[in-house]
Amino acid sequence: MRPSPTPASDRPRSPAAQFATTDRLSDYWRFYWAVAEAQISRWLPAAPSRLLDLSSPDFHGTPRAVAAGHDVVTLLPSADMAMRPLTLVNGRATVPRPASRGRLRHVVGDSAFLRSFAPGSFDGVIADNRVFSRQLATESSMAEVARVLRPGGRILVCVDSVVLGMALLAEQDYWPELSHAPSADVLLVPWPDGSITRCFTAEQLTEMVTEAGLELEWIKPRTVLSASTVEMMLARDPRSMGRLVEMELHAADSDDYVGVHLVASAHKPR
Repeated sequence: MRPSPTPASDRPRSPAAQFATTDRLSDYWRFYWAVAEAQISRWLPAAPSRLLDLSSPDFHGTPRAVAAGHDVVTLLPSADMAMRPLTLVNGRATVPRPASRGRLRHVVGDSAFLRSFAPGSFDGVIADNRVFSRQLATESSMAEVARVLRPGGRILVCVDSVVLGMALLAEQDYWPELSHAPSADVLLVPWPDGSITRCFTAEQLTEMVTEAGLELEWIKPRTVLSASTVEMMLARDPRSMGRLVEMELHAADSDDYVGVHLVASAHKPR
C-alpha cells in the first residue's frame, strides 16, 4: 500500500516561499518585524535626532523613530507614494502617538544617490528592509551615506546574507554558480520574481562599511529562529510572541551569522 502524499500545507516551505511571499507566512512575518522593531528601538539615538530613512515607504521602523521624537526624512521613489500613509504590511496597529512625537517628511529621490543632501546633514541613516541588497553597486551607496552623515553619526543597515543566497541558488538549480558562491567577491542571486539581490558574508559587509570610512560597531543576524519553529510555537501558544522575540534578541547577539539577513551598525569617526 503506497503512502498518501503529504498535503501541500504540511510540506516544508522553500526559502523563496518564506522570503518572497509574505502573505503565506503571516505568523512568521509578524515575528520578524517585531524583532526588527526591537532591534531598531535599541539602535535609535537617545536624544532627538535628524534621521534619513532609505528603507522604502512602508518600512516598519519609521513610525517607531518618529514616535520616539526623531525628525525623519523618508526617501520615496516617486511623488505618487507621498500621498500614501505609512502602513505596516503585516496589519499590526500603528505606534501610539506621544506628546514628544518627531516630524516625518517625504522627499522624492534615489536611495543610491543622495546628492540632493549636503554633507553632514544627518545624525543617523536607516538602510533597512534589504535596500542595499537591491542596490547592486552597494559600495557607492555606502559612500554616499558616509558623506551625508555628520561626524559621530550612525547607520543601521540590513542586507541579504550568503546563507539565503545559496539556498535560493540551490532551489533554482544554479549548481555551477552555487559551487563558486562561498568564495565569490560579489554574489548576485536571482529571485523567483525576476529581481536580483546582492548577498553578503559578515566579512564582506564589514569590508564595505570600513572602505566607506565608517567604523563598524556590531554585526549580527536579524533572526536565527526558523519560520517553522516560530509558527509551531505560536500555534501552540499565540501569547508567546514576546518570549520568542526576547529569545531571538539574545540568540542574535552571538557570533553565529546563520541568519538569512544580516544587520550591522556603524558610525562616522569624529
